[in-house]
Order: sequence, then C-alpha cells, then structure tokens
Amino acid sequence: MKRTMMVLTTLMLQGGIGAARGQAVGTVAPVSAAAKTSEVAAALTPEARSAAALAQSSEATFDPGSARRLVEAIEAYSLIEKLGGWPQIPTDAKFAIGTAGPRDEMLRNRLVISGDLASSEAKGPFDAALVAGVKRFQTRHGLLATGNVGPRTMVALNVPVTKRIEQLEASLQRVGAIGFKFGPRYVVVNLPGAYAEAVENDIVVRRYRVIVGKTDKPSPTVTSEIGTINLNPTWTVPASITRNEVAAHMRKDPTYLSRMHMQVLDSKDGVLDPSGIDWSADKTPNVTVRQEPGAWNALGQLRIDMPNAYAVYMHDTNQKNLFSDDYRFDSHGCVRVDNVRDLATWLLEDTPNWGRPEIDAAIATGQRQDVRLVKKVPVAWIYLTGWMSRDNVVQFRRDIYDQDAQLLEATAEQKAFFDRASEPALTRSN
Repeated sequence: MKRTMMVLTTLMLQGGIGAARGQAVGTVAPVSAAAKTSEVAAALTPEARSAAALAQSSEATFDPGSARRLVEAIEAYSLIEKLGGWPQIPTDAKFAIGTAGPRDEMLRNRLVISGDLASSEAKGPFDAALVAGVKRFQTRHGLLATGNVGPRTMVALNVPVTKRIEQLEASLQRVGAIGFKFGPRYVVVNLPGAYAEAVENDIVVRRYRVIVGKTDKPSPTVTSEIGTINLNPTWTVPASITRNEVAAHMRKDPTYLSRMHMQVLDSKDGVLDPSGIDWSADKTPNVTVRQEPGAWNALGQLRIDMPNAYAVYMHDTNQKNLFSDDYRFDSHGCVRVDNVRDLATWLLEDTPNWGRPEIDAAIATGQRQDVRLVKKVPVAWIYLTGWMSRDNVVQFRRDIYDQDAQLLEATAEQKAFFDRASEPALTRSN
C-alpha cells in the first residue's frame, strides 16, 4: 500500500494520474510542446510531423521497465476506483471558453481526479486553465489537442476507471508474453497508437506517424530484426488482393495494370499478356502480379525488411497525404511510415557510406538496390492500449482491433478451468 501511495503521488505531481478524493495535487506539468503544435501538425511536412511527434516526449512506449510500471499504474488506478472513480459527464453538456456552464465544475473534477488539472483549479468557469487541462487529457489519450470537448473527447472522458484498469491489465499480459530482446537500439510500433519509435539508449530519438492495418485487416503483433533496406522495391501483390481487387479493376478497365505499372507473371517469372487472362469474378487467376519500382509503387521508394511468419514489413507509400489524417488505420496489414527515409538513415548509422545523401542518390537512379545493415536492429510491433512511460505519465488509446476484451475473457476462462481442475473430487455416497 505504501508503494501504491508513493506511485500515486508521483503520478499526480507529473500529470499522469489525478488527485484521489481529498488529496492535494502538486503543480501540474505545463502543456507539452506537442499539445501546442498538434493542431497544425497534420498540415506540415513529413519532417515537421516527425519533429512534432517527437516533441510529445522522449520516453519510449515500450522498454524493459514497462511491465513494472504497468503494475504500478494498475495499483494507482485501482485506488482511484476504490475511492469512487470519476464522474460521468452528460453527453449533451456544452462547454465554451469564457462562459460559465452548469457542468464546468464536473469537468474540472473529472480532470483533477485523472491528474490533468491541479486540485487548486477544481472550481471556476471554462477558462484558459481548464482548456490546458483538456489539452493535457487529449494528449494522453492520443486525441488532437484542441482544448475543445468534442464527441471523441467526451467519449474518452466517460470511459470508467474500471475499463481503464482492464486496458492496463491486458497490456500487462501482452508485455509479459512478448519476450522481446531489447538492444541499445531498437524500433517499436504501437499499433493502437499508430506511431513508430526509434529508441537509442532508452531514449526515443525518432518518432513517426504510421498507417497500420484496417480493423478488418489488422496488423499483427510481431517481433523480428531489421536487416535490410530495400531501395526502389518492387511490390508483389498478395494473391488475395489480386483475386478481390485487381481482377475487379481489370473487368472494368483493361488498361488498369499498364496504368499502375504492373506486370503479370507466370510461375517462372515469365511476363504474360493481361488480355489473355480470364479475370472473371468466379475465376482465381493462377498468376503473380508485380508492380515495378517508382514513385507510383504502393511501397513507395523504400522498404524496411524484417523477416517474420506474417510476411509483413514497414515501408514508404505513394499516398503520403494519408499521414495527415488523425485516423491512420488504413493498410492491409503492413506498416507505412511517414518520413521513412529519415528512419532508414537512423537504421543505417552503423553501415559505412549509407547516410541520407547516399540513400537519396540511390533512390534517384530508379534501380532496385538492397542495403544490408552492419548491425541488425530489433523491432517489435506491439498492441498496448494502456501504458505508463518512465516519466510516470499514463497513456491510453482506443482498442481499435477490439482485442482487450477477447484477451481478458480468454484469461478468465483459462483461470476458471485450472481452478476447477485443482478442486478435490466430490465423494458421493450411494
């Protein structure tokens, strides 16, 4: 209990978890640079977006201390639950800066409990201090930090503390099962957060917006090592996409493949004439479709190879406008990386003669080239909807693939099974 109270106090002082009933909270941390710039970040260049993402924090989402801190966060949130949790704000409540409203103090109380507002600011209208508290809350929940209480912010505010505890418990189980071998340099993609982090000596030195799998085509959790950077890659279209998407395009427009710089190949990589192939809906063409290198390529002009059982990888894209979106769950399972040449430069730091100028020059030739890293870099795609970083800030994200409930339900069923198995058999008398 003493350890829990110490954790709770530390979290309160740093804006990670709020004041429990009647407890004083210290000076709440100022709104981060990311919160101040996130409103315009989507409109900036890839480099500026990466800088804005890095400005959020230099603390990693996932590191060797993640499990221990998740336990601490669960203890602290459980204490808040024991003390009554936080209020549910009516969804029709309206808030306007400079205008006193009937729900202002309820919102303030909600933010005080979660540590996004100092207890000394528990009363008053919707002023600049309350706007800063809302922004702090939005940043911790992966929302655009506008300071306005819109529909998505309202939903996040009204998630019960019991649900937040479940998210932390599910994340703790996943962290315990990963078995990731951390190195002095590694890459982490947190799928619900839609960000990639390059970590060096326990500090995030690069952070990038990423596009991950759609809800019906989720990106898998996977660990691997990055060993090769592919410049000007070709894209071998997965058979499912050929069957369900390419064939449909060809039925409508026979020039589709040529316009998309794609070739049809037989089993020996021989080039076939697309007009001689039956693209009917009830047929499954026994061919391979491959897209040639170039700016039009679905993989963009750079791929980061990471061998794994799911055949997924990280790559550039020819649809860079998608990185400006707040909702970035739009791939078929692989991870598209904003400002990917910058990440490749970091990955190749220990590889002689492969700085950013050399990468750009090689891509400009249009020729495919594979560059092997002198030192492989560990990579983990993880699924954490709740975590606590080393600065004791607790973060939450939407369970975009609806996996937390499934995991906890399976764990409960497993526990019930073994509990029943351990019970002594009942003795019956006839």
